[in-house]
Amino acid sequence: MAPSLGAVRRIGTGGGSSLPTFGGFRTSHSGTLVAGPSGSYRWRVSTTTPSGPTTTAPSTATAPRRGGIRTWAQFLSAGLVWGASFLFMAVALGGVSFTQVAWTRTVLGGLTLGLVVLAVRPRVAGGPVLPREPIVWLHFLVIGVLGCVIPFLLFSWAQQSVTSSLASILNATTPIMTAVAATLVFRVERLDASRWLGVIVGILGVVVIIAPWSSELGGSLAGQLACLGATACYGVMFGYTRRFLSGRPIAQTTFAFLQVGMGAAVMLLLTPILAVGPVALDLPIVASLAVLGILGTGLAYVWNIGVIRDWGPTNASTVTYVTPVVGVVLGVLVLSEPLSWNEPVGALVVMLGIVLAQGRVRMPLARRSPAAG
Repeated sequence: MAPSLGAVRRIGTGGGSSLPTFGGFRTSHSGTLVAGPSGSYRWRVSTTTPSGPTTTAPSTATAPRRGGIRTWAQFLSAGLVWGASFLFMAVALGGVSFTQVAWTRTVLGGLTLGLVVLAVRPRVAGGPVLPREPIVWLHFLVIGVLGCVIPFLLFSWAQQSVTSSLASILNATTPIMTAVAATLVFRVERLDASRWLGVIVGILGVVVIIAPWSSELGGSLAGQLACLGATACYGVMFGYTRRFLSGRPIAQTTFAFLQVGMGAAVMLLLTPILAVGPVALDLPIVASLAVLGILGTGLAYVWNIGVIRDWGPTNASTVTYVTPVVGVVLGVLVLSEPLSWNEPVGALVVMLGIVLAQGRVRMPLARRSPAAG
């Protein structure tokens, strides 16, 4: 799964913009997430006035539009597609190499988001559709490598030895990785004791999932570590984004396109290495690659953007809890994958860690006494 912009919240987890549907986006609803005090974000909405020029009106993330059935449909669609991505990777690996899976999904995703940007031409405050500063493009090159190229290759490689269910569970560690990267690497976030407890709980959950006491690890350990390496890349990418791109007037649809598009550009440059090789295509494999690219790495970003606009980034980030459930259910029911007791138990521990690390629940140890000011 590609990480969601809805997770770029208090600990910088994730990324998206605002489209009700592919054909229904209006530039009057485009905007950016702008870093605020104490690591919070506010949604800066671009609106078109009757006089013609586009103006920028700040709006807090705590007061998003309510949304309705369309927003729920976008939320569930993004969760289902991202959760099913691990199933589609497993199917695609039956006919193409892991590098071809990563190459195809990134290129198709970049093309899809490019068509969205061409169709809706989102702008912020009347500015250009695409940024003009070379340094911004360089930042997006880094983001594309960290957010697409490396993690997509790692997940595809990992699923040669781990089940799609387990990969989807390990993908849920992304918010934990983001908290650590944002705090220790980029120093753009400060975690209080309660949120550090969440990080520790999340790490313990990972240990339960990996089950180092098991005698059946074998080659799957390398695959599990590759999945964690992919989520670590996501975490560093989100911290990097928070550090170098927060507050820039870039519409979130454009942001998603540049992230995936720059990743696709790198993949295209590496075509002789990544995409060339024997293939054994049939309808399920072709369909899986198409869904991975067009939906999972393309339109799901667009749907998530609409959820962020209507619900705010905090509520939109709850897609984190949907994707592993979908991944496990599909892996067990469709692929008949085995599920060890420690995997769902560890997943629940990781989810508890995410809840604490995102500050959704405050533990008494994080409260300050009145005397302390």
